[in-house]
Parts: sequence; structure tokens; C-alpha cells
Amino acid sequence: MAAKRSADTPATLRVTWIRSTIGLRAGARGTIRALGLRRLHHSVEVVDTPQTRGMLRRVAFLVEVVETGTPEESA
Repeated sequence: MAAKRSADTPATLRVTWIRSTIGLRAGARGTIRALGLRRLHHSVEVVDTPQTRGMLRRVAFLVEVVETGTPEESA
């Protein structure tokens, strides 16, 4: 049985690295690393915060983002 998500649980995003950083600036490579991605087609779940959204905006052409959970789903 799946556990219910409480109202204080933050929303999450599933981020998948889909394009290589070869030939790109160090900033893009660093942002990919800071998101916790280690290799192509690797997925991680990150908390949906303004800081994370800014990082994803910087590398939007390299990653695929899916919203996996929102606090409103438990209501």
C-alpha cells in the first residue's frame, strides 16, 4: 500500500539527463553535476524549489523534467 503524501512534503521533479555536455562550457557541466546526474540517461528526483528551477532552466536543452509529486495530490 502506498504511503500518503503529507501536506508538509515538498513537491518533487524527476530529472533525466538526455544530451551530452561534450563541447559545452564548464557551467553547464557543473550544473548537471550539481543536480546529482552522473551519466547519460540517469534520472534523479529533486525537490521543486526556485533554486532547482533556475538550475534546470540553465540546462533545459540537456535534460527532461517530469513533475512526479505535488502536495495537492494528497488532498
